[in-house]
Amino acid sequence: MNSFNTFTNQHPPEQETGPVAIKELLQRQRDFFAGGHTVDLAFRKSQLRLLLQAIKSHEQELMDAMYADFRKPAFETYTTEVGFVEMELQLVLKKLEKWSRPRRVSETWLNFPASSHIYSQPYGVALIIGPWNYPLQLVLNPLIGAMAAGNCAIVKPSELAPATSAVISRLINTTFNPAYVAALEGGVSTTRNLLAQRFDYIFFTGSTQVGRLVMKAAAEHLTPVTLELGGKSPAIVAEDADLGLTARRIAWGKFMNAGQTCVAPDYVLVQEQVKDELIEQLRIAITQFYGPEPEASTDFARIINDRHFQRLSNYLQDGLVRIGGQTNPASRYISPTVLDQITWSQPVMQEEIFGPILPILTYSKLNEAIEQVNTGEKPLALYFFSSNKHQQDWVLEQAHFGGGCINDTMSHLANPNLPFGGVGESGIGSYHGQSSFDLFSNQKSVVRRGTWLDIPLRYPPYGNRLKLIRKVFKWL
Repeated sequence: MNSFNTFTNQHPPEQETGPVAIKELLQRQRDFFAGGHTVDLAFRKSQLRLLLQAIKSHEQELMDAMYADFRKPAFETYTTEVGFVEMELQLVLKKLEKWSRPRRVSETWLNFPASSHIYSQPYGVALIIGPWNYPLQLVLNPLIGAMAAGNCAIVKPSELAPATSAVISRLINTTFNPAYVAALEGGVSTTRNLLAQRFDYIFFTGSTQVGRLVMKAAAEHLTPVTLELGGKSPAIVAEDADLGLTARRIAWGKFMNAGQTCVAPDYVLVQEQVKDELIEQLRIAITQFYGPEPEASTDFARIINDRHFQRLSNYLQDGLVRIGGQTNPASRYISPTVLDQITWSQPVMQEEIFGPILPILTYSKLNEAIEQVNTGEKPLALYFFSSNKHQQDWVLEQAHFGGGCINDTMSHLANPNLPFGGVGESGIGSYHGQSSFDLFSNQKSVVRRGTWLDIPLRYPPYGNRLKLIRKVFKWL
């Protein structure tokens, strides 16, 4: 899908923002940044508090909007969206003063007398392009990092979640001076117009295909980018795993938000001896979570639009349906589904599923499973279930992935002290907590030299000093 049409929705926004308006807004933000307003720590903290207050005052409106877009359950909306962002804001407000201080690092005797520090300096004006699947968290968390670091920002929420996009845009544009932070709604045209401009930093969350387009546009201006993408994240289950617990945790991670989660377990690789037992435990877990008729459950979301619904429905033709498989086009419902008898060459295994369909594949020996995972693109996440500490450590050492869990799924996102990001095709750069502040800051390295001593060893003419300097380097 090598086109910006990847951004479009079946109901695109009527209002697009043209290049002239975007240039004017960008210039206003450049002027505001040049005025030095955002450098002041008190200003940053006051603006972050305004954002926190705005989110709290719009909590119900945001939750209603996400229900309107894809019937996201209120509990999931709060824990993974509203509460998640509020928690991030509270952490940043608590730690920002510490993060902003120059960090002293060890000095070398070659510079004596001197001291060395790292200074965090904002880039300038950042562009943040968000996805539809977690339309609040994945727009505002990067924004928090950009603001904390002292940048101005233009935010582009996803048009595929139009109700939520409208609330986010209204929240931002009524809270902040647009010369500091502004939100623009719109579809493919607005996104293209934004990417044609020269920003100081671009943060994009979305598909790998569109990530390539964003990086290509950024390359025109040598703009640094962070790409939070996706991929086929495996859950690997060893025969010694607690299968009941494993099934619950895989089902929770897979079927939250109807599987429309970038770090959801995309497929299961289970040791062949315990495959049938794991499938039975998955059946039990799904019934416990959503009842015998998941379509009637208020805790199970819907697919975002008809295009994604049709794409996912086609995967139901692959393999053998062991659990679920029911669909309802009118409401874009696809039941929690488990597929057996899957091969690596089938369509369901060729791209990230991003829906409530869980293929099951088997392996004989653990090294074969890791080799299979490593032959593909590096996934955003990997989950390994085993009670064997030696095997756990071996998998962490051998497998290449962005982040993950041992004996759980997705919980690494809950700790803001862990940087979150991908590797290779699953992304570039990491954020959350201090990592967000660091990401949106240029790390300036500065040496302060003393003037009371000036050793002449480094100055020409060098004469016969080479032998001496070799000894100095060996001593250091």
